[in-house]
Amino acid sequence: MPRRNRPRRPDEPSPIGGHGWARAESAPDGEWLVRTVSGAATTKTYRCPGCDHEIRPGTAHVVAWPAADYGSVEDRRHWHQACWSSRGRRGPTSRRW
Repeated sequence: MPRRNRPRRPDEPSPIGGHGWARAESAPDGEWLVRTVSGAATTKTYRCPGCDHEIRPGTAHVVAWPAADYGSVEDRRHWHQACWSSRGRRGPTSRRW
C-alpha cells in the first residue's frame, strides 16, 4: 500500500478572484483586494498614496486594488500599512513632488 506524503486538506472555496495570496476587504470606499508584502520581498521603491512618502526596499507594506478589476496593474497601489488602515479618516493626499 503506497504512503500518502501530502497532508489532506478539506475542500475549501476558492478565494475571490482566484487570488490565493490576496484577501478581500470591504470598506466605505468600496471593495478591495489586499495583499501584505513582507520587507524581504520588496526590491523597488514605491510612493504611498496615503502620505505621499516613499516606501523603500525592505519595508513591509500593503498592495491594494479594486476588487472589480481582479488585479489590474493600472489600479494597484502600494500603501504603508498604517496609511492603508487610516485611509477612511485621511484619504489620499495630492502629490507634492
